[in-house]
Amino acid sequence: MAILLSAAIALLIGLDQLVKYWAVHSLEPKGSMRFIHIGDFRILDLTYLENDGAIFGSMSGQRWFLIGFTSLVLIGGIYLMFRFMKRSKVLTSAIALFVAGGIGNIIDRIRLGYVVDMFDIKLFKFAVFNVADIYVTVAFAMLIVYSIFIDPKIEKAKKAEAEMSLPAENGDVSDE
Repeated sequence: MAILLSAAIALLIGLDQLVKYWAVHSLEPKGSMRFIHIGDFRILDLTYLENDGAIFGSMSGQRWFLIGFTSLVLIGGIYLMFRFMKRSKVLTSAIALFVAGGIGNIIDRIRLGYVVDMFDIKLFKFAVFNVADIYVTVAFAMLIVYSIFIDPKIEKAKKAEAEMSLPAENGDVSDE
């Protein structure tokens, strides 16, 4: 399971880096291009952006802090992923997506000094983002679903199992 999980993370990171490579070499010279439109109604464009900050450009210029903080979070995430691997496939998948997204963006920060973003939603005003950001967002949604719907069931089952395995008090099983 650990090898399969590691391979999946490597594949996800590779996909993220491939799309970013394409953006740097094909999209940067153009700046922006139409992507998904219905007639004159713009839904999604591809726009090359170099983000040297965090979400919505916050913490701009804090490269080393962002690298250090992300590294610590990734170490914790990797530990938790392997620690709770057998607890739930949803939990493990969510953490794996989170780790893949974090590694994808930290590669850019270390290699380039910024993160390459390219997806520009035109339906409403939103940040320009990349594949790694999609992984992190989906992981966050999965963790919310897990914590609300799945984890309580796991805990309830564990509690019921623990109560069933308790020996009767003083060895007395009689009905008085």
